[in-house]
Amino acid sequence: MDYIPVPRVAVVVVAAGAGTRLGAGEPKAFVGLDDRTILAHALDGVLAVPTPMQIVVVAPADRVGEAIAELDVRAGGRRNLASVVVGGETRQASVAAGLAALWGDIDVVLVHDAARALTPPEVFERVIAAVDETGWGIIPVIPVVDTLKRVDGSRITAAVDRAELAAAQTPQGFRRDVLAAVYAAADEDFTDDAALLQSQGHTVGTVPGHELSFKITTPADLQRARHLVTSDAPGAPAVSETLGGPESDLRAIPRVGIGTDVHAFTDHGILWLAGLEWPGETALEGHSDGDAVAHAIVDALLSAAGLGDIGAHFGTARPEFAGAHGAAFLAETRRIVERAGFRIGNVAVQVQAARPKFAPRRAEAELVLSEVLGAPVSVSATTTDGLGFVGAAEGVQAFAVAMLVAV
Repeated sequence: MDYIPVPRVAVVVVAAGAGTRLGAGEPKAFVGLDDRTILAHALDGVLAVPTPMQIVVVAPADRVGEAIAELDVRAGGRRNLASVVVGGETRQASVAAGLAALWGDIDVVLVHDAARALTPPEVFERVIAAVDETGWGIIPVIPVVDTLKRVDGSRITAAVDRAELAAAQTPQGFRRDVLAAVYAAADEDFTDDAALLQSQGHTVGTVPGHELSFKITTPADLQRARHLVTSDAPGAPAVSETLGGPESDLRAIPRVGIGTDVHAFTDHGILWLAGLEWPGETALEGHSDGDAVAHAIVDALLSAAGLGDIGAHFGTARPEFAGAHGAAFLAETRRIVERAGFRIGNVAVQVQAARPKFAPRRAEAELVLSEVLGAPVSVSATTTDGLGFVGAAEGVQAFAVAMLVAV
């Protein structure tokens, strides 16, 4: 076995969270991505860091054995550098438990969320180097790309300049003595360790983060991670290539998805179709507004991105979309696919319906849909010559094809 020097750097891998928003029925870090858990993938990233590190995994009390088993399988020659401790009721309490397990030689501590399971090793190296150079707390960040608004309830009160903002990631790095001191003095919980440092007057700096270091929090995040690690199978491009480089030819290949939706007419309500209100027309039945065109587009976009379908993202776990109009579904789907590293190229939709008469409002529908998606949308409409449920005027059917381009 190769000689590994006593490390001066440690990483506390926080894997004790319940993962309530993920809704997987078990602690988040122990949910599978492929044939391995989120924690296993996180450990693979940690163990690939060239700098020797003490590794402390913080796990729920009833999952300590599983965490130890993951280390036994994955750590190899670094197994003697790794241990597992029981976490606390909060993230901050879990980090404190990890800090208590550090060896005396450690002078730099990284705190890393296991939920950021695909973080590349180079991010760890950047953080360590910056802590050594400055002595500050250091966090990796990525630019905020969404347009941000300040809101009061359902009303927008102001725009927010995103040039001043960045999204924080992990691992966050600190001098051990500084981190230990602020934890000893803490009298309230913070969402991350950098905020705790700043609350006590310490400087926190940044280094570039990475798109792959997104946090697996929701079912959509889990689906995105599963898609990425599945693409990393033998013969497929590595995850880092899948998201990362202009050198990857596969990134230049457009991705196409299809979607379809059907809704029956109902005796009550207002018809919404293709993002438009149709006064005087028979409404469509549905959990939301029954907009078959918008819903077909959603499925096509998610299909192209490899992110599941409308049910996976807009089910009962998201009650805010009950009764929502199609435009809300489309805007959220655009955000989901853009977060996954894609932009919308174009969308084509065909509507099959005996009513309403679509041709007079086709251009209006295309304009509304294109504005919401930020990409060209073309809509065509046809009847079925009296055949089937569409021909009998019992409902509306829509088919959509979407093209995405990686960014």
